[in-house]
Amino acid sequence: MDKFKTILNIANKQTNLGFGLVALLTAGGEQIFSSAVFKCPCNDLNFLYGMVFLLVPALALLLLGYILCKRTWKLLTGLCQHRAKLCRWRRLTAVGMVLFQISTTALVAPSSWIAVALLNGNYYECLMTGTNMSFYNRKLCGDKRSLAQCEKELSRFPCGRDISVPQADREDVLLTLRAQSQILGWLLIAFVMLSNLLVTCLARCTSPISYLQLKFWRAYAQEESCQIDSYTTKHAKQLAERNLNSFFNQTPLEPIKTPSNNDWEKISSLYKFSTKDQYYSTLHQFVENCHDTDNRMMRMASVKSSESVDDNPAVLHFVDEGRMPL
Repeated sequence: MDKFKTILNIANKQTNLGFGLVALLTAGGEQIFSSAVFKCPCNDLNFLYGMVFLLVPALALLLLGYILCKRTWKLLTGLCQHRAKLCRWRRLTAVGMVLFQISTTALVAPSSWIAVALLNGNYYECLMTGTNMSFYNRKLCGDKRSLAQCEKELSRFPCGRDISVPQADREDVLLTLRAQSQILGWLLIAFVMLSNLLVTCLARCTSPISYLQLKFWRAYAQEESCQIDSYTTKHAKQLAERNLNSFFNQTPLEPIKTPSNNDWEKISSLYKFSTKDQYYSTLHQFVENCHDTDNRMMRMASVKSSESVDDNPAVLHFVDEGRMPL
């Protein structure tokens, strides 16, 4: 288990490796799912059954990508409390840009699922043999002698049972469907790769900083994310131990300083890089400004906050339960 976590941590630190690992796991899952679970009913449910197996797992993977992304919750947490700020055009633009970045990452797994499923062809065969479009069915059966019988028994072709159509005609239809499915699969792969290339080129061309500085910024952001997770866990443990010790042993509270609600909000807000100040995160900007202006870091609020409780929003559901480490 520890080795598996190590691999995932490496994949998270290396963007391209992470995308490749997600795509590989999705492709392997699709192969297992297709061989072990998928069974075309070979009746009027073919179209619905094939469509569900092709698209619903992709939708589930897309939603899972949003759920597991920390940036999703960093963006949405407290967003409804700042509706006045959200209505500003610059704020909406920043939110839209972050959502776009999150979506590009979340789309890796569903795109891989659909592409591999189309290359496999099983779902597409089941789906298209269940269509009620007479024009398409007639074109699919071609100019064969058994045209009428082919159209009538088309939904049973994937199973190959109770069919009076010659075996050669059935195989020709299935080969045509498989070819169409694989063509769509390769077109989807080409479209995703081309889109990724264009978006990456556009982002790099409009980058306000150089390649090496961008590489440094990315390394800093990754390191800060790891360090803040470690430090918050350590600080929370220290605070919990102090409170429990005071409660059970009835001892005076030891002074432990922790940021105020306003400070937490500032370092959790969206950040856009500026070449003027060269801060690399909201945390970096916060501590630099605090030390440079009024040395606020030396006077941070204690754990017993002096802020009004009525002004604080209700505890968020996923924080209260403590089961979603996002």
